Amino acid sequence: MPPKACPVQRNPDGTWQINGYAEGRAFLREHDTVQAGLGVETVESFPQKIRRPVLYRDGPEHREHRKQTAKFFTPRRVDEAYRPVMERAAEQQIAVLRKGGPVHLADLSFQLAVDVAAAVIGLTESKPGIKNRLDYFFPEKFGSPGFTSLSGLYWAYRQVRGWGSLYFADVQPAVKVRRKHRQDDLISHLLDEGCTAAEILGECLTFAAAGMVTTREFIVMAAWHMFTDDELRAKYLASAEPERLLMLHEVLRLEPVLGHLKRRTTNEIKVGSEVVPSGAVVRIQIDHANLDTGTVGEEPLSLCPGRSMGPGGNPTGLSFGDGAHKCPGSHIAILETDVFLHKLFSVDGVRMVTAPRITFKDDIAGYELRGMQVAVD
Repeated sequence: MPPKACPVQRNPDGTWQINGYAEGRAFLREHDTVQAGLGVETVESFPQKIRRPVLYRDGPEHREHRKQTAKFFTPRRVDEAYRPVMERAAEQQIAVLRKGGPVHLADLSFQLAVDVAAAVIGLTESKPGIKNRLDYFFPEKFGSPGFTSLSGLYWAYRQVRGWGSLYFADVQPAVKVRRKHRQDDLISHLLDEGCTAAEILGECLTFAAAGMVTTREFIVMAAWHMFTDDELRAKYLASAEPERLLMLHEVLRLEPVLGHLKRRTTNEIKVGSEVVPSGAVVRIQIDHANLDTGTVGEEPLSLCPGRSMGPGGNPTGLSFGDGAHKCPGSHIAILETDVFLHKLFSVDGVRMVTAPRITFKDDIAGYELRGMQVAVD
């Protein structure tokens, strides 16, 4: 937490901000809140008969969905069912690197994340080019959709076109196969729940944004740390998997892909010494909370894998959130990052050709790393 930052504060615009780790963790576990931010305003405009993606649901319905789908994300399931996919997908991307010439690490990491997430979700009958379709839907720079300007019309058109291409090339083929023969994946589960193909598309895009896009960024960030820290890279390569995962946990604590999360209160809630009124928008500053010395210990800006944490402390801080909306794919994200990076840094002569440029998306306080090129001597 930055020096002199209050654990809980009310901002001049009437919103609230939580900077403390313990306070942020406790607030994320409150039931009297609902999602705010992350595009929830767009989802709220959906017709009532269309079921919202799980990211945008709260209360008993949300908890029941998480309970029913938890089996897809347990550490054991990740290790037994998805590790082979990770290994195969990582080898394919390393083969691209070995062909010669600099390659963009963000492209390799995104293809890896797409392949792994597709296996979890059930997007296994897609037409070629799913990565390009997702890149089109999640561009490096977003506009503001609307109908009052040419720019707004363009972005509205782009969004509709992106939904359409992913539906017909990816979701529809998967749904068609699973209507006849259920499989052990998320789409089959959603069909059993009575979801329409359009609702399944919404869930798939939610998982794409929450899993594929964020994992791409973290892989590049972790690689950047290791390319610029010879001691860290050497220790990473010499360590067994449990120790490597601790290193990645610590990098993520320092470099959360999302800098904050937003919630709106539905009842008055006491947070620390403050009382947040009903209807307030609250921003949990992950990037501040992860530096709170009261939980993470001294020298919070130092990379110290396996650091001793205070009560309630998690090795990744609050980078995966907490409470009902804690990221279900945390084990997947960390393991696929390790599988790929261990293979990458095991390649003799691998080097960073150009460092990435870093930009930020203000609406989620998230970073994007583009332009990092790697090559093999």
